[in-house]
Amino acid sequence: MHVIDLVARKTTWEIIAPNLITLISGLVAFAALVVLIFLLAERTSVKAQEWVKYLVFLVPALALLIIGLIYPAARTILLSFMNANSEEFVGVENYIWAFTRPEILQVLLNTAIWVFVVPTVSTFIGLVIAYLTDRMKSAAVVKSLIFMPMAISMVGASIIWKFVYDYEPSAKKVDIGLLSAISKGLGMEPPNWLLENPLNTFLLIAVMIWIQTGFAMVVLSAAMKNIPDEVVEASMLDGASQLKRFIQITIPMIRASIVVVLTTITIGTLKVFDIVRTMTGGNFQTNVIANEMYTQTFRSLNYGTGSALAVILFLGVVPIILYNIKQLRLERTER
Repeated sequence: MHVIDLVARKTTWEIIAPNLITLISGLVAFAALVVLIFLLAERTSVKAQEWVKYLVFLVPALALLIIGLIYPAARTILLSFMNANSEEFVGVENYIWAFTRPEILQVLLNTAIWVFVVPTVSTFIGLVIAYLTDRMKSAAVVKSLIFMPMAISMVGASIIWKFVYDYEPSAKKVDIGLLSAISKGLGMEPPNWLLENPLNTFLLIAVMIWIQTGFAMVVLSAAMKNIPDEVVEASMLDGASQLKRFIQITIPMIRASIVVVLTTITIGTLKVFDIVRTMTGGNFQTNVIANEMYTQTFRSLNYGTGSALAVILFLGVVPIILYNIKQLRLERTER
């Protein structure tokens, strides 16, 4: 047994060693190149140092951008026009497949539901909590508890909520599902939560809302603290109620922050994968684009349809990013 273990360890090291040596060599070479450029910069004229500065800071960033983003994006777009094994050009067939197959249309519909519900509800709940806890003495404790889900991984949160949604049909066995236990306590027969469509989609959405509400609360709470006290005091002297101050003063003055929160959560929601993969695997009509993209690419080994879904997902994210940039520029102009 010991001999087998030693052989296994040796084999594992033989596999890891070349990659590890290559990584270390690359890092050492990169560090040596940077040091060399700085040494040369010290010996050049002031005018030449300007170009060296661009070389040191701009070229590595551009190289990483090209290798890590532009090349993969261009290759994915190219593969989306190829067949399953990327050997034959098929034009827009993969996109026609994505918008005509009933199961993929269900995927797109589910993704649209996620994108509409999660950012709206998360931002609204976070905004209300931020406003209600703004002047509380123990606000830090409350906010810490609400923000805590953000510290949990998506997979960890999914496992926690999978226990909450657990369904036990047999009356002889203990029902560990909190939601089922509450239903039985109220005299109702619980359904198999993660199998009932469209209920299961909204139950998965609840997990994402639970995670993202803390993020919305923290950002919007910080924005509220930047509202001048004079404005709030003036509205109080005018006799404005708390609800009126919230609607007519607080929301307009933190509008830019609300837009940032909405767009950030929307982008995260468009890319949601872990929750669906962990809780249902995309079954029972709960699938979304990111999970279907993974299934097509790595399970069905259909690189054409997988790449097409990746491009559709990318095209969904780009307008949101552009809108966010536009709003940030508008905010800077107003200042």
